[in-house]
Amino acid sequence: MSIRARVLSCLVAVAVLFAGYQYCWGQAKADTPALKIGVVSVRKAFRESKKNNKYRTDVLAEQSKIRAELEKLSKEAEAQEAGLKALKVGSTDYMAQYKELLGKRADLDARQRFNNEQRLQKDRFWTEELYKEILRITGELAQQKGLDLVFEKDEPEFPAESADELMMVLSTHKLLYSAGCVDLTGEVTTRLDAQERTNP
Repeated sequence: MSIRARVLSCLVAVAVLFAGYQYCWGQAKADTPALKIGVVSVRKAFRESKKNNKYRTDVLAEQSKIRAELEKLSKEAEAQEAGLKALKVGSTDYMAQYKELLGKRADLDARQRFNNEQRLQKDRFWTEELYKEILRITGELAQQKGLDLVFEKDEPEFPAESADELMMVLSTHKLLYSAGCVDLTGEVTTRLDAQERTNP
Protein backbone atom coordinates (compact mmCIF):
# COMPACT_ATOMS: atom_id res chain seq x y z
CA MET A 1 0.00 0.00 0.00
CA SER A 2 1.36 3.40 -0.99
CA ILE A 3 1.99 6.20 1.49
CA ARG A 4 -0.77 8.28 -0.10
CA ALA A 5 -3.29 5.45 0.37
CA ARG A 6 -2.23 4.98 4.01
CA VAL A 7 -2.59 8.69 4.77
CA LEU A 8 -6.00 8.74 3.08
CA SER A 9 -7.11 5.68 5.09
CA CYS A 10 -5.99 7.34 8.32
CA LEU A 11 -7.88 10.53 7.49
CA VAL A 12 -11.06 8.58 6.70
CA ALA A 13 -10.73 6.64 9.98
CA VAL A 14 -10.28 9.86 11.97
CA ALA A 15 -13.31 11.42 10.25
CA VAL A 16 -15.44 8.36 11.03
CA LEU A 17 -14.32 8.34 14.68
CA PHE A 18 -15.00 12.07 15.02
CA ALA A 19 -18.46 11.73 13.47
CA GLY A 20 -19.23 8.83 15.83
CA TYR A 21 -18.08 10.84 18.85
CA GLN A 22 -20.17 13.84 17.80
CA TYR A 23 -23.23 11.60 17.33
CA CYS A 24 -22.78 9.90 20.72
CA TRP A 25 -22.17 13.22 22.49
CA GLY A 26 -25.23 14.73 20.79
CA GLN A 27 -27.36 11.75 21.82
CA ALA A 28 -26.16 11.97 25.43
CA LYS A 29 -26.84 15.69 25.43
CA ALA A 30 -30.32 15.19 23.98
CA ASP A 31 -31.13 12.44 26.50
CA THR A 32 -29.98 14.58 29.49
CA PRO A 33 -32.53 17.25 30.41
CA ALA A 34 -31.09 20.73 30.98
CA LEU A 35 -30.91 21.90 34.58
CA LYS A 36 -33.26 24.72 35.54
CA ILE A 37 -31.26 27.23 37.56
CA GLY A 38 -32.28 30.22 39.64
CA VAL A 39 -30.33 33.00 41.35
CA VAL A 40 -30.92 35.21 44.40
CA SER A 41 -29.06 38.32 45.50
CA VAL A 42 -29.12 38.02 49.28
CA ARG A 43 -27.52 41.44 49.73
CA LYS A 44 -30.22 43.06 47.57
CA ALA A 45 -32.98 41.20 49.45
CA PHE A 46 -31.59 42.52 52.74
CA ARG A 47 -31.18 46.04 51.37
CA GLU A 48 -34.64 46.30 49.78
CA SER A 49 -36.66 44.45 52.42
CA LYS A 50 -39.07 46.77 54.23
CA LYS A 51 -38.95 44.36 57.15
CA ASN A 52 -35.18 44.76 57.45
CA ASN A 53 -35.33 48.54 56.91
CA LYS A 54 -37.89 48.86 59.73
CA TYR A 55 -35.60 46.89 62.03
CA ARG A 56 -32.67 49.17 61.16
CA THR A 57 -34.78 52.29 61.77
CA ASP A 58 -35.92 50.95 65.16
CA VAL A 59 -32.34 50.10 66.12
CA LEU A 60 -31.13 53.59 65.20
CA ALA A 61 -33.88 55.18 67.32
CA GLU A 62 -33.06 52.91 70.26
CA GLN A 63 -29.33 53.61 69.97
CA SER A 64 -30.00 57.35 69.80
CA LYS A 65 -31.97 57.15 73.06
CA ILE A 66 -29.24 55.09 74.76
CA ARG A 67 -26.53 57.50 73.58
CA ALA A 68 -28.50 60.42 75.04
CA GLU A 69 -28.70 58.63 78.42
CA LEU A 70 -24.98 57.83 78.38
CA GLU A 71 -24.15 61.42 77.41
CA LYS A 72 -26.20 62.67 80.36
CA LEU A 73 -24.31 60.35 82.73
CA SER A 74 -21.00 61.45 81.25
CA LYS A 75 -21.82 65.14 81.81
CA GLU A 76 -22.88 64.43 85.39
CA ALA A 77 -19.54 62.69 86.00
CA GLU A 78 -17.66 65.63 84.45
CA ALA A 79 -19.54 68.11 86.67
CA GLN A 80 -18.79 66.01 89.74
CA GLU A 81 -15.12 65.82 88.74
CA ALA A 82 -15.01 69.62 88.38
CA GLY A 83 -16.66 69.93 91.83
CA LEU A 84 -13.84 67.91 93.38
CA LYS A 85 -11.43 70.75 92.62
CA ALA A 86 -13.30 72.99 95.06
CA LEU A 87 -12.82 70.50 97.90
CA LYS A 88 -9.73 69.95 99.99
CA VAL A 89 -7.89 66.84 98.84
CA GLY A 90 -8.15 64.08 101.44
CA SER A 91 -11.03 65.68 103.34
CA THR A 92 -14.13 63.65 104.24
CA ASP A 93 -16.24 65.52 101.67
CA TYR A 94 -13.55 65.08 99.00
CA MET A 95 -13.25 61.32 99.59
CA ALA A 96 -17.03 60.84 99.63
CA GLN A 97 -17.44 62.70 96.33
CA TYR A 98 -14.41 60.95 94.82
CA LYS A 99 -15.91 57.57 95.71
CA GLU A 100 -19.22 58.57 94.14
CA LEU A 101 -17.40 59.79 91.01
CA LEU A 102 -15.50 56.50 90.63
CA GLY A 103 -18.78 54.61 90.97
CA LYS A 104 -20.41 56.79 88.31
CA ARG A 105 -17.45 56.39 85.94
CA ALA A 106 -17.48 52.60 86.44
CA ASP A 107 -21.25 52.51 85.85
CA LEU A 108 -20.88 54.58 82.68
CA ASP A 109 -18.11 52.32 81.35
CA ALA A 110 -20.10 49.15 82.15
CA ARG A 111 -23.21 50.53 80.43
CA GLN A 112 -21.24 51.46 77.31
CA ARG A 113 -19.65 48.01 77.06
CA PHE A 114 -22.98 46.29 77.71
CA ASN A 115 -24.74 48.41 75.10
CA ASN A 116 -22.10 47.63 72.46
CA GLU A 117 -22.25 43.89 73.16
CA GLN A 118 -26.06 43.86 73.25
CA ARG A 119 -26.25 45.68 69.91
CA LEU A 120 -23.80 43.28 68.26
CA GLN A 121 -25.66 40.22 69.58
CA LYS A 122 -29.03 41.64 68.53
CA ASP A 123 -27.75 42.40 65.01
CA ARG A 124 -26.21 38.94 64.69
CA PHE A 125 -29.42 37.22 65.79
CA TRP A 126 -31.55 39.37 63.46
CA THR A 127 -29.27 38.73 60.48
CA GLU A 128 -29.22 34.97 61.11
CA GLU A 129 -33.02 34.79 61.41
CA LEU A 130 -33.59 36.88 58.28
CA TYR A 131 -31.09 34.81 56.31
CA LYS A 132 -32.81 31.59 57.42
CA GLU A 133 -36.11 33.06 56.20
CA ILE A 134 -34.53 33.90 52.84
CA LEU A 135 -33.27 30.32 52.53
CA ARG A 136 -36.69 28.90 53.41
CA ILE A 137 -38.55 31.16 50.96
CA THR A 138 -35.97 30.45 48.24
CA GLY A 139 -36.51 26.70 48.73
CA GLU A 140 -40.29 27.10 48.45
CA LEU A 141 -40.02 29.21 45.30
CA ALA A 142 -37.52 26.81 43.71
CA GLN A 143 -39.89 23.88 44.27
CA GLN A 144 -42.87 25.80 42.91
CA LYS A 145 -40.96 26.81 39.78
CA GLY A 146 -39.32 23.41 39.27
CA LEU A 147 -35.78 24.71 39.67
CA ASP A 148 -32.94 22.23 40.23
CA LEU A 149 -30.39 24.69 41.64
CA VAL A 150 -30.40 28.22 43.07
CA PHE A 151 -27.15 30.18 43.32
CA GLU A 152 -26.29 33.32 45.30
CA LYS A 153 -25.55 36.11 42.81
CA ASP A 154 -24.28 39.13 44.73
CA GLU A 155 -21.93 41.32 42.73
CA PRO A 156 -18.69 42.33 44.47
CA GLU A 157 -18.31 46.00 45.29
CA PHE A 158 -15.13 47.69 44.06
CA PRO A 159 -12.85 49.26 45.01
CA ALA A 160 -12.23 47.11 48.07
CA GLU A 161 -11.38 49.00 51.25
CA SER A 162 -8.35 46.84 52.04
CA ALA A 163 -6.25 43.98 50.68
CA ASP A 164 -7.90 41.62 53.19
CA GLU A 165 -11.37 42.61 52.01
CA LEU A 166 -10.30 42.13 48.38
CA MET A 167 -9.02 38.62 49.15
CA MET A 168 -12.31 37.83 50.90
CA VAL A 169 -14.27 39.00 47.84
CA LEU A 170 -12.12 36.89 45.52
CA SER A 171 -12.47 33.79 47.70
CA THR A 172 -16.25 34.08 48.24
CA HIS A 173 -17.51 35.43 44.88
CA LYS A 174 -18.18 32.22 42.95
CA LEU A 175 -21.00 32.95 40.48
CA LEU A 176 -19.35 34.87 37.66
CA TYR A 177 -22.13 34.74 35.06
CA SER A 178 -25.85 33.98 35.29
CA ALA A 179 -27.62 35.08 32.09
CA GLY A 180 -30.72 33.00 31.42
CA CYS A 181 -31.17 31.97 35.06
CA VAL A 182 -34.42 32.74 36.86
CA ASP A 183 -33.84 35.66 39.26
CA LEU A 184 -35.89 35.07 42.43
CA THR A 185 -34.64 38.12 44.36
CA GLY A 186 -37.77 40.26 43.91
CA GLU A 187 -40.13 37.45 44.86
CA VAL A 188 -38.04 36.52 47.91
CA THR A 189 -38.11 40.16 49.11
CA THR A 190 -41.87 40.42 48.50
CA ARG A 191 -42.54 37.29 50.56
CA LEU A 192 -40.32 38.52 53.38
CA ASP A 193 -42.32 41.74 53.55
CA ALA A 194 -45.66 39.93 53.18
CA GLN A 195 -44.79 37.91 56.30
CA GLU A 196 -44.14 41.18 58.13
CA ARG A 197 -47.66 42.38 57.25
CA THR A 198 -49.37 39.14 58.24
CA ASN A 199 -47.27 38.67 61.44
CA PRO A 200 -47.00 42.09 63.10
